[in-house]
Amino acid sequence: MPLPRLLVVRQKFPDRRIPDVAAEVRSQLGASNFAARLKPGARIAIGVGSRGIHNIASIVRSAVRYWKDADMQPFLFPAMGSHGAASAAGQANVLAHYGITEASMGCPLVSQLEVVSLGKTADGIEAFMDREAYNSDGVMLIGRVKWHTDYDGKIESGLFKMMAIGLGKFAGAQRYHSYAYRLGLEHVVATVGRQVLKSGKILGGLAILEDAHHNTGKIDAVPLEAMEQREMENLALVKSWMAKIPMDLDILILDEIGKNISGAGMDSKVVNRGVNGEYNPWPNTPRFERIFIRDLSELTYNSAVGLGMADVVTNRLVERIDWAPTTINSLTANTPAAIRTPVHFATDRECLERFAPTVGKLDLSQVTYGWIRNSMELDRIGLSENLRAEVERNPNLEIEAAIDFEFDGHNNLISPFAPVEETAGVH
Repeated sequence: MPLPRLLVVRQKFPDRRIPDVAAEVRSQLGASNFAARLKPGARIAIGVGSRGIHNIASIVRSAVRYWKDADMQPFLFPAMGSHGAASAAGQANVLAHYGITEASMGCPLVSQLEVVSLGKTADGIEAFMDREAYNSDGVMLIGRVKWHTDYDGKIESGLFKMMAIGLGKFAGAQRYHSYAYRLGLEHVVATVGRQVLKSGKILGGLAILEDAHHNTGKIDAVPLEAMEQREMENLALVKSWMAKIPMDLDILILDEIGKNISGAGMDSKVVNRGVNGEYNPWPNTPRFERIFIRDLSELTYNSAVGLGMADVVTNRLVERIDWAPTTINSLTANTPAAIRTPVHFATDRECLERFAPTVGKLDLSQVTYGWIRNSMELDRIGLSENLRAEVERNPNLEIEAAIDFEFDGHNNLISPFAPVEETAGVH
């Protein structure tokens, strides 16, 4: 089947990167007066999540240094619900992949799954906190504020969600998602978060906002008293920075999905899919008729959460799946549809040839294609040449090159977005 040529296009997003992230962390925490709430020698629990946050090791290291300079005794703990296959070792390994270890951070890292009850919300939802964090003198959370993949609201992913689902470990995450099935996840996150705040253990948090280039665009030391209001303000701001694919497409190709990229494997609000399989549910977002996923990210521990949102995947992706973390995370979140196995074929070429005729166009030369590395990296995208007129009308798009869809000797695509070392062996 003939394929159109591919335009490699750069999207022009504002560059909001902070020049010196470590210095900004020190500045924000220095102005926060978090340390003034405690006596010297206090044990401080720093909760860290499981997403692929840019500069996360530097941010955490700077936070540790802040507490040490204040004569406190900080330690790190994973605040990530059921991720890392819901095991203590698995969650420590997730942090290690992001460069966060005892040796690199200069303080202990305590990973365990026992929790302490914090009482119940008005809806009867029992809140929990990591036992070691509860036994500390104060807890600070470090997390990224961004939109959630399952719903739209004023509070989505961020410090409040970490207080609820992250601090609650596997026991809490499983219970909260069960309540969310009836009450809605935003309601559960907000009410459980408020219950956690009542414990008196939370000192505040370090909110991280990323721009459309996935650079650190804002660091915000949020005090206990302002957490809910600032969470809403930061979410509204980062939503205004969100990168999107610029037009409707018949077939969207992704090189990879993974838990390090999105909680749903791929950002549902970028690819316009619902975690329960809904097609194009998000308004003001381009429509995509078919989604083709080529492989799993190297940092997803072979968890394939999100493959159920695709229409077609490769055999090699299916063969890589570790069903233990995949199943644990999906069932904990009450989203079994997100791990349904789509149609899959042996090669990339066969995936494209089988699915191009399913988009409703008799003339296959009119099928439009888009190609991204993953749903988090959208500054450079591939668009089929039959979209050239639309691309040239958009002042925020710049064509860098026109190339052929290139296949290796096994009929698999050679990505124009992969680093050189990843493509060196397939030419």
